[in-house]
Amino acid sequence: MHPMLNTAIKAARRAGTMIVRALPDIDRLHVETKSRHDFVSEVDRHAEELIIDTLKGAYPDHAILAEESGVAAGNEWEWVIDPLDGTTNFLHGFPQFAVSIALRRRGRLEQAVVFDPLRDELFTATRGEGAQLNDRRIRVSRVADLDGALLGTGFPFRQTDSVKEWIAMFERLAQQTSGIRRAGSAALDLAYVACGRLDGFWETGLKPWDIAAGSLLIREAGGLASDLFTEGDPLESGNILAANPRVYGLMRSAFSDFSRS
Repeated sequence: MHPMLNTAIKAARRAGTMIVRALPDIDRLHVETKSRHDFVSEVDRHAEELIIDTLKGAYPDHAILAEESGVAAGNEWEWVIDPLDGTTNFLHGFPQFAVSIALRRRGRLEQAVVFDPLRDELFTATRGEGAQLNDRRIRVSRVADLDGALLGTGFPFRQTDSVKEWIAMFERLAQQTSGIRRAGSAALDLAYVACGRLDGFWETGLKPWDIAAGSLLIREAGGLASDLFTEGDPLESGNILAANPRVYGLMRSAFSDFSRS
C-alpha cells in the first residue's frame, strides 16, 4: 500500500471513530447554519482537526483544501478533505454519511479514501493501481442500458435557481431507468458507483471535497467521471456525471440538450 494512502486511511478512521461516538449525543450538539440547507456541527470541525493533524504529522509541507477550514498553502501536494459528507443526514441520525479524503499532485488526483464508519466500509484507490473496498478489488457495474440501471443523484440545495433544471433532468431519466436514489452523501454515492451498487450518478453545485475521492475511485474501478455539461474536470465546475462506460454514454446523450455557459 502506498504510504500516503495509508496515512489517509489512518486519518479517515480516526475521524470516523469520533463521528460514531458522537451519534448518541446528536441532540446536544452545537450546530451552525453556513447557508440555506447547509449546516456545520462541532463534530464536523473536530473530525476535520483530527484529519489535518494526522496528515500534517506525516506531511507537514502539504497543502490542505478542507470544507470547514478552507485552504492552507503548501507545495505541489494538496489534500482535499470533507470530514463529514452528509452532515444533515448525521444530524438526523440518518445512516448515510462518510469521511472523504483525496490527494492531488499538481492538480491530478493520486489517492482516495471514502470511509463509511457505520458500516466499516473503506473505499480506497491509488492512481493506476485500481480501487478497493475493504482491500478487495472493486469494479463498476456491467449494466449496459438505462432500462436496467439504478442511478443516484442529489438535489441542487446550494443553487436553488437550478431546481427546475434538475427536475427536468430527473423526469427524463426517471422514465428510462429502473430507479433513482437520493441518499444525501455524494462521496458515498460515488463510491457506490465504483463498486457497482449504483450504475451512474449526477449532481450539480458540488464542491471539490464532495467529489474528489469519489471521482478517483470510479476511474480506478473502470468507470468515467467528468463535468456534467462539458466533459471537463468536475472538481473545477462542481457538476458531475459518473457511471460505468456504457451508462455514462447513455446518460450524456439523455442530457445532451442541457448546457451551462
